[in-house]
Amino acid sequence: MTKRVAIYVRVSTKDQSVEMQLHDLERYSKERGLNVFKVYQDDGVSGTKETRPALSKLMNDARKRKFDLVLVWRFDRFARSTKHLVNALYEFRNLGIDFISYQENIDTSSPLGEAIFTIISAMSKLERDIIA
Repeated sequence: MTKRVAIYVRVSTKDQSVEMQLHDLERYSKERGLNVFKVYQDDGVSGTKETRPALSKLMNDARKRKFDLVLVWRFDRFARSTKHLVNALYEFRNLGIDFISYQENIDTSSPLGEAIFTIISAMSKLERDIIA
């Protein structure tokens, strides 16, 4: 069965373009035989904002299990804080949705990706503990 992929792209300012991100992610999807369910695109929206129009739609569609995989160009296109990233990754895991970061070459469905996820989670906990 072909996996349905949700592509998320973002740029921080209106004078930037998502074209490079889209090109790489669409090529990646095609090369791996993934079916692009939808491209979620936030233009001119800071990554520090946890609520962004396209990201909110992606999360709502994830909860409805409309796709099997989230593909982003880099972690920082998806989330700027470790806490936001970890919370989203936990939610995806609970929903049975994999997450791939193209630039960092991290796929949470692989053993290495699972290890990286564990390290990111530990760093997030350390960050929370230090703040507390």
